[in-house]
Amino acid sequence: MRRLPLAVALAASALPAAAATSEVTPSGFLVSLREEVPASPQQAWDALVQVSRWWSGKHSYSGDAANLSLEPRAGGCWCERWGDSSVQHGRVLYALPGKGLRLEGAFGPLQSMAVNAVLTFRLEPADGKTAIVVTYRVRGSPDAGLDKLAGPVDAVMGEQVKRLADLLRPAGEPAAR
Repeated sequence: MRRLPLAVALAASALPAAAATSEVTPSGFLVSLREEVPASPQQAWDALVQVSRWWSGKHSYSGDAANLSLEPRAGGCWCERWGDSSVQHGRVLYALPGKGLRLEGAFGPLQSMAVNAVLTFRLEPADGKTAIVVTYRVRGSPDAGLDKLAGPVDAVMGEQVKRLADLLRPAGEPAAR
């Protein structure tokens, strides 16, 4: 199937300008993203912890973002529940309102690969705005072939962080680059 590489390239071209994937090897990668929003760090936090408002249902198991929830406390769950089904996407390791959130969780297809993955959101004051700085570090065994997933994961994470930033921007305001 020749469409997958084209789809990955097109998705990557739509990423926020501040996106970068580095440390790409068969055993891991690091996705780094940054978006500035016209909001206080506390407003950014309040939006961040309402994952059902900004995470795309296309990138969920149920297909409906309304089924997502996040308990913003150490040990809390980033979960998805619908009917008799449920998925734990991540477990909260660090929750400092207005400052940052860190989760342990292998999202999507990474979950079945027995990898270690840490997703960190830092909220940094930036000239009356807030910089949302996101890193997603994924590590696994050398035979995991994670270098082949780095681009698609970068594209999905980039889309989600942009959706979070867009939630915090007034309607019609373009992203700051």
